[in-house]
Amino acid sequence: MKIRVKNMVCDRCKSVLADTLEKAGIPLISIRLGELEFPPGYEADFDRIDRILETHGFQRIGEAGAALVEEVKALLVTALHETLVPLGSLSSFIASRTGRDYSMISKVFSRREGITVEKYWIRLRIEKVKELIQMGQMDFTQIAYTLDYSSSSHLARQFKSVTGMSMGSYRKLLDPPRSEWDKIV
Repeated sequence: MKIRVKNMVCDRCKSVLADTLEKAGIPLISIRLGELEFPPGYEADFDRIDRILETHGFQRIGEAGAALVEEVKALLVTALHETLVPLGSLSSFIASRTGRDYSMISKVFSRREGITVEKYWIRLRIEKVKELIQMGQMDFTQIAYTLDYSSSSHLARQFKSVTGMSMGSYRKLLDPPRSEWDKIV
């Protein structure tokens, strides 16, 4: 049996849940971003699992549309963290990875989140840019290349459009603002 989990967006999330569920005596076969899999025949105590999830800022997803949105978010976060920036079109990447029609995915995502998949992807990428700027190991051109921007000027325009400031100004901030991965929408 599998359940979908909202707000599980990183390896640390997986680790925290795996440890907590193990300590609670709840058996898992596997844990992936946005998904927990239990052994066949396991009679899940959903109230207990929900309490554990909520304690750590997660939530079980019951509705198909919500599960699809979380699947797309997890896919894009994973792609960004592993630098699997979709080559070609974002729509083809998502459709091929989910095995679903992109127009349906796009409609469900936009309706539920109030933002298009493309704008969500841009916001994710800009958060990654902020992270890379703060690390200070790459210049702006290298960041643009790493995240598959057509040029550093394209990245600079997009960064300013999303954040309201230039990348240079952002780098100079003493306490630069960042968004949590699961709060981007």
